Amino acid sequence: MRPYLEILTQSPEASWSMLNRRLDDIIPFQWHHHPEFELTLTLNSIGQRFIGDHSADYGDGDLVLVGPNLPHTWASRAKIDEHKPHVALVFWFHREWLLQIAGGAVEFRPIEALVMRADNGLQFSKGIAAAVRQEFEAVFEKPPVERLLSLLSILVRIAGDRQATPLASAPGQSQEVRESRDRIDRVLTHMHLNYARAISLDELADIAALSVSGLHRMFRRHTGTAISDYLMRMRIGDACARLSSTNQAVHHISEAVGYNSIANFNRQFKTLKGMTPREYRRLFVRR
Repeated sequence: MRPYLEILTQSPEASWSMLNRRLDDIIPFQWHHHPEFELTLTLNSIGQRFIGDHSADYGDGDLVLVGPNLPHTWASRAKIDEHKPHVALVFWFHREWLLQIAGGAVEFRPIEALVMRADNGLQFSKGIAAAVRQEFEAVFEKPPVERLLSLLSILVRIAGDRQATPLASAPGQSQEVRESRDRIDRVLTHMHLNYARAISLDELADIAALSVSGLHRMFRRHTGTAISDYLMRMRIGDACARLSSTNQAVHHISEAVGYNSIANFNRQFKTLKGMTPREYRRLFVRR
């Protein structure tokens, strides 16, 4: 599924955006991206979270920072308290705007470090999520200036979370990696747009203007994984999204995400998810 570009609206009295989203039925699968960072706290909901080539279960108090233009969505399967709605509290902000505010202030150096490592998404620990939950919820009741101060306070606090874990496959930060970022961006963009068909190594090497062996070295240096494993995670991630949000037959999903063999699809799906596609789909059947 190709992610759609979400255009965010912004209040004339604020330089960043926020949303208190409350849904009585479900959090629907909506695969999208946008140029802003997104900080989301999800409450009273359990389901599946998809960020880039990452997918995992989420629960109450899930706190995640999504990087700019990183495709993502949440898909709920149940509420914890059936008498209350699913809740997603969301903050959006641009990197340049935030760094301008933080620039030159020693107190905000943790924020600068946070945005430098969050391009591929970060999940914060349950402890830090619980610590900022009350302040997070209170932001929506405050006037604009106090909202901004609260946002900065929350970002400083989560920046200190040593247990924060990366989500999507993340490029390294060495000088050598930064200099070759254009090459890997071209390759990853091509893979994300075409993973549902056969992609040859020669094709990717040509896009990167490298030999096949050079492509392999560059890809592993940036993503920490092999090209075949990265493709598999993208395809299985798409399959998970379809299984959780559509009634498509499993063999049709297998073909749609790039598998010519249903047996190979089932084998790789179980390797990554620890269950068969049909078992995975049953997790999302409403009872």
